[in-house]
Amino acid sequence: MNSPRTDAPFPRVVFDLDGTLVDSEPNYYEAGRRLLARYGVTDFSWEQHTRFIGIGTRETLTVLRTEYGIETPVDALLAGENALYLELAGSSTEVFPEMRKLVERLHSACVPMAVASGSSRAAIGAVLAVTGLDAHIPLYVSAEEVPRGKPEPDVFLEAARRLGAEPADCVVLEDAPPGAAAARAAGMRCVAIPYVAETADDPAFLAADLLFPGGQSEFTAEAVYEWLRLAGGPGTTGTIG
Repeated sequence: MNSPRTDAPFPRVVFDLDGTLVDSEPNYYEAGRRLLARYGVTDFSWEQHTRFIGIGTRETLTVLRTEYGIETPVDALLAGENALYLELAGSSTEVFPEMRKLVERLHSACVPMAVASGSSRAAIGAVLAVTGLDAHIPLYVSAEEVPRGKPEPDVFLEAARRLGAEPADCVVLEDAPPGAAAARAAGMRCVAIPYVAETADDPAFLAADLLFPGGQSEFTAEAVYEWLRLAGGPGTTGTIG
């Protein structure tokens, strides 16, 4: 890793939500599985679900609607999945422990933070509330509020705008290649924590400024906080693990 930059200002921090801050993918899978079962699709597997990790719910349903020949409009499918997901999220959403530590430490240091997610605004708000993260990160942006979802940069650029920051002064934490690609397209630095181990060598992750190839099992709040504080200047890259 490059030498620390002690003169660099602390960047704004933008978190992806699902799979990064919280382990919500099992809930999204179950919501999608139940939704598809209503339309006669009974073989939707976890392996199939992992294709869509990091991609917005609307984009995911658009693909699945075509693949399974479902005639129901995407908006109706989206409403159905959101209702199912909110029911699950309200009782069983867990924050990754080291992520909670990082959020609390950044909050104590008065570092501005935001969430930028492909989930609906209602889903983001519900998850932040049920986990208590809303006390530390009140600002969040949904892909439904911007023209294009990840891997396009729109949701991150909007988060930077609401934070009152330039993209180059923001660092994104992401668990999926489309999100890492979106961060790069936005001109932001990226800390990559792969949710799916097999994606760790994806080019979008390999181009990240800080990579934890082992995902959450290797991620520590201390390592990232120190990287942000000391080595967060432009041009600093590294891999941990």
